[in-house]
Amino acid sequence: MHLLIAAISGWGKGYLTQSLCERNLPRYDSVVIMDYSDEYRGLVEAGLADWWIGGPVERNWSASDWGTFLDENPRVVIARHDTLSASGWQDLAASVAEHIRGREGSVLFVVDEAHFVIPQGSGFPTVLKELATTGRGEQVSYVVISQRLSEVEKTVTTQMQSRLLGGFDGDDIGRVSDVIDGYPARLHNPQADLSPGSVPDDLLPSDRDRPTSVQRHTNDQNQTIGSEWIFSDSAGNRSRKDTRGIELAAPHYSPEGADLEIP
Repeated sequence: MHLLIAAISGWGKGYLTQSLCERNLPRYDSVVIMDYSDEYRGLVEAGLADWWIGGPVERNWSASDWGTFLDENPRVVIARHDTLSASGWQDLAASVAEHIRGREGSVLFVVDEAHFVIPQGSGFPTVLKELATTGRGEQVSYVVISQRLSEVEKTVTTQMQSRLLGGFDGDDIGRVSDVIDGYPARLHNPQADLSPGSVPDDLLPSDRDRPTSVQRHTNDQNQTIGSEWIFSDSAGNRSRKDTRGIELAAPHYSPEGADLEIP
């Protein structure tokens, strides 16, 4: 399936994404994680994937070059070299996408910080948008992750058949309405004080009466120890998730390189 994971910075997107990768990596013949901020090297430390730096040389690889590479490294985290610009990272991601569209077997393609790779409007390789509309029929699961939902190409976000949405503010609250159906977008505003009667029963928090909006849970040092998400899909399934109960097999790293403190 195609999956959109989105929330404001600090909500725990990377932690949630890594937990999903740990559970699902073994189910795919090939896995490519486009790691813009070097958050997922814990998967490499745990032996779940290989690691490669995507830099100026790899930017010029063809789809065929990536095919040869993935034959030798079928599950890989590609970390962006710090000299590679956003446009260079887009080009690299596009060549990978061009290959995996025709690759035999099932493929998991994860694009973190998607607002840099698939920005709203023109100016990025179209294959990254086309993958959202055609990938499911080609055995590709496309996972798009971003803290700036309003800055990710709308064609991509609205084509995701499943969504995990956390907290938002500003312009991103408006974009939430484009990708959900059947419940108020204000549920994703942590500051909103919605009455329980205005929220569907299956999306109410189980540990309190209010606030009913999704919340980020912190410790005494204001570090994230868990967060709340709303899962929904095109089949009409939906539920409220809380990452406080999730444990990882490998360490997860923030963009600054420090371990996140998750009990």
